[in-house]
Amino acid sequence: MAATERKQPYIGRAMKRKEDPRFITGRGNYLDDIVLPNMLHAAIIRSPYAHARILGIDTSAAAGMPGVVGVFTGEDIELPPLPYAWQAAGVQNNINTPYALAKGEVHWVGDSLAVVVAETVQQARDAAEAVELDLEELPGVSDAEKAVQPGAPQLHENAPNNIVFTWSCGKETETDQGLRDAEVVIHQKIRNQRLIGVPMETRAAIAQYQAGTEEFTFWLSSQAPHVHRLVMAAFILGVPEQNIRVITPDLGGGFGVKIFMYPEYVLAGWLARKLNRPIKWIETRSEANVATSQGRDHITNIEVGATKDGKVTALRVHTLANMGAYLSTASGGIPTTLYGRLLSGVYKIPAIYCEVKGVFTNTAMVDAYRGAGRPEAAYVIERVMDLVSDETGIDPAEVRRRNFIPPDEFPYDSGVGMLPYDTGNYEPALDKALDMVGYHELRAEQERRRQSGDSKQLGIGLSSYVEVCGIAPSAYMAAEGWGAGLFESANIKVHLTGKVVVTTGSMPHGQGHETTFAQIAADKLGVPIEDVQLKFGDTLATPFGYGTYGSRSLAVGGEAIVRSTNKIVAKARRLAAHLLEVDIDDIEYVDGTASVKGAPDRVKTIQELAAAAAVPVNLPDGMEPFFDETTYFDPPSCTFPFGTHIAVVEVDRVTGKSELIRYVAVDDVGNIVNPLVVAGQLQGGIVQGLGQAMVEGAVYDDNGQLITSTLMEYAVPHAQQFPMFELDHTVTPTPVNELGVKGAGEAGTIASTPAFVNAVCDALAPLGIHHVDMPLTAPRVWAAMQEASNA
Repeated sequence: MAATERKQPYIGRAMKRKEDPRFITGRGNYLDDIVLPNMLHAAIIRSPYAHARILGIDTSAAAGMPGVVGVFTGEDIELPPLPYAWQAAGVQNNINTPYALAKGEVHWVGDSLAVVVAETVQQARDAAEAVELDLEELPGVSDAEKAVQPGAPQLHENAPNNIVFTWSCGKETETDQGLRDAEVVIHQKIRNQRLIGVPMETRAAIAQYQAGTEEFTFWLSSQAPHVHRLVMAAFILGVPEQNIRVITPDLGGGFGVKIFMYPEYVLAGWLARKLNRPIKWIETRSEANVATSQGRDHITNIEVGATKDGKVTALRVHTLANMGAYLSTASGGIPTTLYGRLLSGVYKIPAIYCEVKGVFTNTAMVDAYRGAGRPEAAYVIERVMDLVSDETGIDPAEVRRRNFIPPDEFPYDSGVGMLPYDTGNYEPALDKALDMVGYHELRAEQERRRQSGDSKQLGIGLSSYVEVCGIAPSAYMAAEGWGAGLFESANIKVHLTGKVVVTTGSMPHGQGHETTFAQIAADKLGVPIEDVQLKFGDTLATPFGYGTYGSRSLAVGGEAIVRSTNKIVAKARRLAAHLLEVDIDDIEYVDGTASVKGAPDRVKTIQELAAAAAVPVNLPDGMEPFFDETTYFDPPSCTFPFGTHIAVVEVDRVTGKSELIRYVAVDDVGNIVNPLVVAGQLQGGIVQGLGQAMVEGAVYDDNGQLITSTLMEYAVPHAQQFPMFELDHTVTPTPVNELGVKGAGEAGTIASTPAFVNAVCDALAPLGIHHVDMPLTAPRVWAAMQEASNA
């Protein structure tokens, strides 16, 4: 069998994504496309109140409506509350998690009260409106600062003052001393507002139960199918793990909100077993706004000490993290490990102390949302750098430069409990970004406008970020309170025709795995990329993996592919040596061929070897047939990408409108497998982060009523709001994996938010304005200007 012609290398090449044709031509297979025979549909009745006592639920009228098969309340369902997987480590966690349907009380608008099951989805929704609720409304609280005050409404008996946990990290005594000794001390309170995830396809579940074998099959909108199977089996349904299969078809976006276990998923399984028919539940867009986990929502008081020449000497941070009404699956780790331990940023700060209080409020649950803790940390430290610049009069670029961790100090321990940063070289990224944007010319133009009183003032905002990616290793994460492992897996089969199938525990939801992972396997095995197919999203057919989030797929899952290909190549070399009757040390494997050193005409292709392995008539002693290798990779550390982003804005002095006129980003994500994919991820991430800075925000009233419950009220960014982004990169590989990759999926989101806010605050600086909370809408900026002018 001859080798197929191929072009090398694939790694590092900007290739269009293999998966895009089916997505952009409407041939994807999303969860709502799935229809099973005899399938029923479920509709959830949700609480209209943020806090209420359940006095009664009358289901009789709904039960008699056309097509209705059953109506159930929380009292009908004997299942435990959802499990909680990531506690804030080392401290008391006052855990409360939701049931499949609420019992006794509801604690947020959108809490599940009852479910109607009917033959069609419309019949189920019509009948849901006939369910009569008898609820006694109770006082609610939506703001974390108010929730911890004496006399505030209490949500759960085991959480006095609504405090979930009080967690800290860093050097408290040294920080206190550093602040006392500092030449410059700055205080600032900032809010990182709550956000709502808006994936293209909302959450959904289909559950099927086979009574004969007692087996479940779930189709879930999931970023981590294996984790959902594990949680469902071990903690909720109480059935053996092998009796549950989770399938995730094409996933219409995730952004973090599809990682977790939700009440509706559990409910679908219970109903399928109860009624012995498949159950389908599709979340409406309004339901998604009130019931899907939300992100961010921090109130932070900052104290920073510095020298007069701009060196930060101490940083004390107190944060109230609004956790919502219950704890979502991984929520405790977000404002602690992924936030507090990243507050050093890219800077060498001698003393940092951070205290975080997790707080229950009558709002939707909060959990990981794109970036997950790292955007909140970057926002704090990048605002700090500009506040120091304001106070000392030193240019913000120079303040950053003076505080950077020197390149010869890696691996670097920031002193707040994070794993040591692997590699870093921050000044080249800063310098390249400054050159690209024409920093000095822009500063001159800014000064000209300030002097002339131009109606549109120029603002220049910098953000030099670092993030932790490749989330693992399991031992470190366990010490941080995570209740499971975080390895990733890959299986590779080279079939006897020479075609390669890669199965992965990762679950793509827009990242381009089918292309990037195929590039790796094709290069390592020396086969055409067209001969590589990626399989994922089915727990029956893929090795166990912890899923896709936290920019871990390439650094952890991609490395598992590398190691599996290495095993295939080792086996191919041994088989070639046997067939060519030479010692294995005389065989070299290059570009898909195993040849004898010094005798290139004595050669076996990978296709010939795969056929020989699959038809095992002449194998070395003890060799198993077939090229079929699996790796479970648990990395020794995380990776730490970094970069500098610069936003340039014009702020209208009359209207308060802020317009982004340029955006420059220089990122260092280590080695790059596919520059086109990385650019796409950065662009999407930048827009998402700018959306928070410019327009987004979940708004609750004081009692917990969600004002932004539909997309009529919740703003999302639009393409016409942005200029073309100017992207470039530096390359500082990581030693943590063979590929030298660090992760790129969330960099744009992390860096862009502070860059925009810093730019607007920079434009407003002549008015004496040092900070404005997000989102920086025109009315908010205008109000800040009016307040400053009246002061």
